[in-house]
Amino acid sequence: MAITSAVVIAAAAPATAQTGALEFVARATPSGGLDEPIRGFPFYLLTKSFEEINKEVDASVPKPDMDEFIDKLEVSPELKQWMKKNHWTQLSGGDFIHKLHVDDIMSVPEFNKAYMERNSGDRAVDFPKPKMKPLEKTKDPEKFEKLTKEYTEAVRHYIEQNPQSIDGIDLSLSSIDPSAKWNVLQNKRVPEVHREVLDLAQSKYLVARMVTDLQGQASARGIAAGTYWISTLDVAADVGDARPRWDLAVSIRPGETARITLTNANTVHVARSAP
Repeated sequence: MAITSAVVIAAAAPATAQTGALEFVARATPSGGLDEPIRGFPFYLLTKSFEEINKEVDASVPKPDMDEFIDKLEVSPELKQWMKKNHWTQLSGGDFIHKLHVDDIMSVPEFNKAYMERNSGDRAVDFPKPKMKPLEKTKDPEKFEKLTKEYTEAVRHYIEQNPQSIDGIDLSLSSIDPSAKWNVLQNKRVPEVHREVLDLAQSKYLVARMVTDLQGQASARGIAAGTYWISTLDVAADVGDARPRWDLAVSIRPGETARITLTNANTVHVARSAP
């Protein structure tokens, strides 16, 4: 198979028995179509996988401190403590609701208020009704305190028996939900990480840059023996509705030519982030 391509070797090496070569063809198959060659597309031969380069840079660029962010919020100390304990800032959605326990509802003022607003009144016929009266707080403090404790325990028991009654309390917490601000703070570092990853991939870890021909073929020669990765970095090829990316390991042996076929089957599977 004849291979024609433009190749740039980052560090040229003499063609001796200690070096090898790489030949590959890249093809992708869109939904309901036939496989097509990836034409005129740049590929990079790296000494480290693009995924690992991402991890290296992500670990080196400082992340915002969640505890420091939480300390600056205008919420109760109890809510701050809950967010730090759970390492969590989002006060809405199913994941948030699943984190809540009876003690959280009873001890965090914001949660307790939201819960009571959601369940008191006519919403639940069997929801405990308070027996203490406002006037008793001054006229008979002991009685008021006793009835308050009894009511608190009744509400606790109700939650234990009806855990589904917690559902929907996040609707009353939207005004204090700090997750949007936290996400903005986190995302500020994304461009910096992205730039550094690309810089490292195309400098420190680059061995060769290859561009595929009309048949989707490319090659690199004079490569020192070792393990490398054929990568498209973070750029996806465009073949119909297919958007393949590759970051595939390949072994180069002295005096031999490694031949690889890149297809849909060995592309990078991009994980979707949770909302």
